[in-house]
Amino acid sequence: MNTKELWNKCLSEVELNISRANFTTWFKNTSIIKEDGGVIYVGVPNEFVKDWLYNKFNKLILKTLIGYEENVRGVEYIIHRQESKSLEERRDSGKILERTPMNINKELPLGDLYINKEDNLNPKYNFNSFIVGPFNELAYAVSQAIINNPGQNYNPFFIYGGTGLGKTHMIQAIGNTIKIKHPLKKVYYVSLERFTIDYINSIQNKNPNSFKEKYRKYDVIIMDDIQFISGKDKTQEELFHLFNTLYENNKQIIFSSDKHPNFIQGLEERLQSRFASGMTVQIVEPDYESRVAIIKAKFESTNCIIEPDIISYLAEALEGNIRELEGSLNTVVCQSQLKNKSLTLSEVKTLIKNNIRPKKTVAIKDIVKVVADHYGISEEVVYEKTRRKEIVRARQVAMYILREDFNISYPLIGQKLGDRDHTTVIHSHLKIKDDLKTDPSLLQEIEKIRIILK
Repeated sequence: MNTKELWNKCLSEVELNISRANFTTWFKNTSIIKEDGGVIYVGVPNEFVKDWLYNKFNKLILKTLIGYEENVRGVEYIIHRQESKSLEERRDSGKILERTPMNINKELPLGDLYINKEDNLNPKYNFNSFIVGPFNELAYAVSQAIINNPGQNYNPFFIYGGTGLGKTHMIQAIGNTIKIKHPLKKVYYVSLERFTIDYINSIQNKNPNSFKEKYRKYDVIIMDDIQFISGKDKTQEELFHLFNTLYENNKQIIFSSDKHPNFIQGLEERLQSRFASGMTVQIVEPDYESRVAIIKAKFESTNCIIEPDIISYLAEALEGNIRELEGSLNTVVCQSQLKNKSLTLSEVKTLIKNNIRPKKTVAIKDIVKVVADHYGISEEVVYEKTRRKEIVRARQVAMYILREDFNISYPLIGQKLGDRDHTTVIHSHLKIKDDLKTDPSLLQEIEKIRIILK
């Protein structure tokens, strides 16, 4: 198969996996320029397309190419001037304007998508590039304690939160750091889906002991997306026995999920109990200050100069998870590089206008009613100047949710909840935030309220 046929087959498959608009925008006027030592050189029309393909579609392109040519181990994107010559003539003349190596590791067979086959860890996930803020500081502190003494502190460690908040980054960074700090310890990262497939294969091959031996030999097991265990009875049984074996031998166990273990439907009570027996920590969406830190780090890493007022605007406008934030920042960086200049605030606003989430609209009285109903008290007493313990707790929770989930200002919350001073609201917010670190029942209460508010 020549390179033209290879690229046409690759494009046909890529088109099935992305939107038509994305395919037309980013893959138009692209071609394979040459293949050299297992590296495919793809010609692209400009810097913007080159960066976008590498940052957004490189994994898909590489995986697709490997499917057709197993000796492919890497892809480079080259800015290549389209001339009147045919594709074959351009390839023969080697008329390349720019070549930017993408740090191809010549030691990696098949490129491996840069995953270590022995432990499934991706070395790009480390704590050097990890931003710590109020949204994830507890999870980070726990991870550092685990790294110092795997299997001794916070075992098991259960981390949960919505998609795109850095859970996979954190748990893989723990594994990579343990490998460096404790080189004799065997670490293994696996998704729940892969764990299930391994189990099914062992049954079909009539060799269940191989499955048990494989997973019980490790000192650190890191299991991602545990929420998909819902309804898989046999997988739950195997995980239960694996958990017991590892735990009894002081082996570190780390789980990630998009929800608290108490809210994973169809999860056996005995597993739920074991998940909750160690440390359970939530990662939430980054607050304003954390978004500022993430934005600054992104632009510094790409040597892109940006004005402080633009950083403030982006941090204010781009609420949501880290993955969405990164996507918007990549757009700004690529456009700045394409134009070879710093963008103005007006240009940035135009560029990301479709990426901005609509603000949540909320009536404070509706939040108060939901909280009051949850605690079995009347809505009116939340506003009163009473110090009854159950009323104070409900009021503090309401203030916490109004601030944390809906970003309502402290003065406005105080005004609406009995005309209280904003310092009272700050105290209540911090009180609940601190209590959540040590009180799992409070965490469950707030999660239940949030589910009703969705």
